[in-house]
Amino acid sequence: MSAPTSTSQATMTRTLRTACVAPALFAALAACTDTRTIFAPDTNRTYVQVERLGNPLVNEVFIAKRNHGVHNATSPNQDVANLAPEMQAFVNSFGRPAIVGQTLTQVLLPDELIVDPTKATNTAGWLSWALASGYGGRLLTDDVVDAGTAAIFGSLLSPTNTIPSLVGDNVNASQKPFLATFPYLATPNP
Repeated sequence: MSAPTSTSQATMTRTLRTACVAPALFAALAACTDTRTIFAPDTNRTYVQVERLGNPLVNEVFIAKRNHGVHNATSPNQDVANLAPEMQAFVNSFGRPAIVGQTLTQVLLPDELIVDPTKATNTAGWLSWALASGYGGRLLTDDVVDAGTAAIFGSLLSPTNTIPSLVGDNVNASQKPFLATFPYLATPNP
């Protein structure tokens, strides 16, 4: 169709387009008759777990990429049996003492982010439940990469065979302040 050359042709073109699109739109809207309000999961629906990430760095650092599918498809109650040997072998491969790998697997497995609602919320923070009898969870300001790499490669758990060049990611804070209300995260950088 060529471009309209007059106002009346432009009006006619818009009218034709509307006449063609409107019936299809109304037919689609008429087909949407499901007005149920759902207050619980639909028991007739099958859900498939795609990714399972509990504690930061477990899937990203300790588990070989070839094993991510197994980790994602299993339940946390299988983590110690499935992941502890691989996690400890990863830590040991850097010459770190066995106690470092053992401690990390005891604290990080099962791969769940633990929250103890009986504790004061001002004690919230990654691994605070294990390290300081705190609330647990994770604050937006928790620098989990620095804390995790300090535990793996630094002197936090053992001064033997540390690798200072692998401690931290050199990202010390967000470039923008977090929001005071939901969704709390700062707007992305352009």
